[in-house]
Amino acid sequence: MPNFRLVDRDTSYLLPPSVEEWLPEDHLARFVVEIVDELDISKLEASYTSSGSDAYHPRMMTALLFYSYGSGTFSSRRIEEATYESLAFRYVAANQHPDHDTICTFRKRFMGELEELFTQILLLAAQMGLTELGDVRIDGSKFKANASKHKAMSWERACALEDQLSEEVAELLEKAEAADADDSDSQELPEELEVARTGWPRSARPKR
Repeated sequence: MPNFRLVDRDTSYLLPPSVEEWLPEDHLARFVVEIVDELDISKLEASYTSSGSDAYHPRMMTALLFYSYGSGTFSSRRIEEATYESLAFRYVAANQHPDHDTICTFRKRFMGELEELFTQILLLAAQMGLTELGDVRIDGSKFKANASKHKAMSWERACALEDQLSEEVAELLEKAEAADADDSDSQELPEELEVARTGWPRSARPKR
């Protein structure tokens, strides 16, 4: 079985006691986590092996990337920083802090799978009657989703909506790729975030 880092959002911390108490009940981050927890990510999980150190769980990484892109944060460096600075990002990441190289590599490695999963997220949102998810617009005027969870939209409408949402997702991933390309290789994290991530200030970082 692959080795994944434990995704634990129930462990108590000093302030506040639990990540579950960090956000209001109707926060977008909660919705993203809940909906990603329902997705079939077996293709992603099957890509990992049991050798090496524990990897960040692909379900958490998927939720983190969708929440990031859906809320307008595309740079992997900015996402890494947000896992320290933003309560919402820390909630989605289960108070873990994948570095920007890990985030970028995950996006590139699973580009096709992420496009499919992100489209599924938006389709589910549309079926729930939502017209937007974060900064992502779902065209409710052209494809009006029934607000009832018990009534499925027609096959033709679902296919048309899926095509539209696939284009939206493709644009999000293109923006993420462009943002990472614009980041300079020499750009470093702010000193305080470097200390938080490594335990060492840059000037006192041990040599490898």
